[in-house]
Amino acid sequence: MSDPDDLIRAVEATLFASEHALSPEEISRHLGGAMVRNALAELQRHYTGRGVELVERGGRWHFQTAGDLAHLLRREKEEVRRLSRAATEALAIIAYHEPVSRAEIEAIRGVQTAKGTLDVLMEAGWVRVAGRREVPGRPTIYATTPDFLAHFGLSSRRDLPGIDELRAAGLLDPVEDAYALLTGGEDGDRGPESEKEDESS
Repeated sequence: MSDPDDLIRAVEATLFASEHALSPEEISRHLGGAMVRNALAELQRHYTGRGVELVERGGRWHFQTAGDLAHLLRREKEEVRRLSRAATEALAIIAYHEPVSRAEIEAIRGVQTAKGTLDVLMEAGWVRVAGRREVPGRPTIYATTPDFLAHFGLSSRRDLPGIDELRAAGLLDPVEDAYALLTGGEDGDRGPESEKEDESS
């Protein structure tokens, strides 16, 4: 495609028709190897401030409705996905420490993590298997997905709240207190509690 306008239209059509977010490389392959980054930037400018916007999340591009119009698009019946406290804590640990193994998640939380907890996060599409740690036993390691970034409105993991923001929101003090209790005056090799936690918490 030699005409820039034709390329922009082709990129727009490709993104509109796709059922999931696409990387520039995937769009390029679909369009016969065309250089699409300038077209993406032009489309993003074109849709800025409109009812539909072109956004990039974790290196992948997709169209979404403008955030300030969400109240107009709510359905009468919404399916609410509620995470247990264990799943919420595991997701936060994975997001801030990825890639991380189940044993490392348990070491940070101080309790065992049921396999179902990680299954729930993977079924939600927010966590994926990222390979195996090259240590004895080769444990599976986990990382977040582009869907996690998209769901929480993050361009990358760099946009996660920092320590100061978490402390200002009152979310960090209990964690710091618990960590101090766990480590203060005790040997450093205390492992997770032997009893499996109640997943209903």
